[in-house]
Amino acid sequence: MDSKEKTIISVQAKIDAPIEKVWKNWTNPETITRWNNASDEWFTPRAENDLRVGGKFLSRMESKDGRSGFDFEGIYDAVIVNKFIEYHMTDGRKVKITFLNKGKETRMFENFEAETTNSLELQRGGWQAILNNFKKYTETS
Repeated sequence: MDSKEKTIISVQAKIDAPIEKVWKNWTNPETITRWNNASDEWFTPRAENDLRVGGKFLSRMESKDGRSGFDFEGIYDAVIVNKFIEYHMTDGRKVKITFLNKGKETRMFENFEAETTNSLELQRGGWQAILNNFKKYTETS
């Protein structure tokens, strides 16, 4: 067991859309490919999602110039439709996402264990940028 305390990074968004639309856009592989990027230089050409405890997900993320790419993947540990998702990534780090239904708007809170390669600021910024793209896509689609 790792004796080091994990650093948790949090990002959040207020999305002007009902929970049903937010949940669908967050979990549907077809919509994931439309919003899942941290900047205009990146895109997600393919996504898979088996949204159930023990189910796997994968988002293939690539730079538009073709120089970089990676699979973002993990396994679901808990799923409560329209409320909560918890998963662990292939490197073992855990992520918890809470969806709060506020009628015509939805609040999302995403907490994830930091990795040790990139700075905390870079990680927070990247995850927040993806969440911001999700917000923009959901509010305009």
